[in-house]
Amino acid sequence: MSLFTAAELEAIAYALGDTNAGLTGREIEFLINASQMVDPGPGTKAPRLYNAFAESQNSRQARTHILAFIRKAMAPARYAREPGRYEPIRANLNRALAFAGLVVDDSGTLSSVARAANLPEAQRRANELRRDLEGRGVHADVLAFCRAELLAEDYFHAVQEAVKSVAAKLRVRTGLTDDGAILVDRSLSGTPPMLAINDLATGSQRSEQTGFANLVRGTFGMFRNPTAHEPRVHWPMTIADAEDLLTLVSMIHRRLDAATMPPRT
Repeated sequence: MSLFTAAELEAIAYALGDTNAGLTGREIEFLINASQMVDPGPGTKAPRLYNAFAESQNSRQARTHILAFIRKAMAPARYAREPGRYEPIRANLNRALAFAGLVVDDSGTLSSVARAANLPEAQRRANELRRDLEGRGVHADVLAFCRAELLAEDYFHAVQEAVKSVAAKLRVRTGLTDDGAILVDRSLSGTPPMLAINDLATGSQRSEQTGFANLVRGTFGMFRNPTAHEPRVHWPMTIADAEDLLTLVSMIHRRLDAATMPPRT
């Protein structure tokens, strides 16, 4: 396993030790000790982390304990009392990790991705994809996932995050708390479904509803389930693939926006 460069260590330390959206001094002290690293002592958060990371990697010639720190720091349960802190910390950290070929997903899992070569490249990719999608008239909820920090990892990550937004919309519209196929079945299936994309008055309309539910279920299965088991580096995606898939997600969003909630007896 390769070592972090000094620049990568600095970026990671400053992401986790960010003054406004980062770990607290007490959290840093606990996590350094829990990860069996030498604590350089109280001080400014980011330099304290950098020194602890550098000492650990230099003395052991391995980054194992730094990775352990990141995993412990990004365990979602740690933020149960302050859930609003998690995503800002994760976003800052993933911008730093992108250049080391790593990413933390929303379950706190640390995995490998294609390295970003530089920030201009990530920004160029974001602008190119966004421009093409705007030309297609895609949904605004999809355009939100064409940010440079997502594309610094890869196109797959942007598509995966956009698919998660569909699940979030289903939960908001229905009040359900499920995920994946169960969420689709409970919200879009049944007689009547909680959300209907048409009047369900004819056999053709009911078939359309069933087909739409199958489409959403299949999209979830393709872009949510595999990444629980496979590193994202094994899922290469071109910009053309990303544009087509994000357009599909856009269509799903539009149908959900227009869906109604039939009376349930």
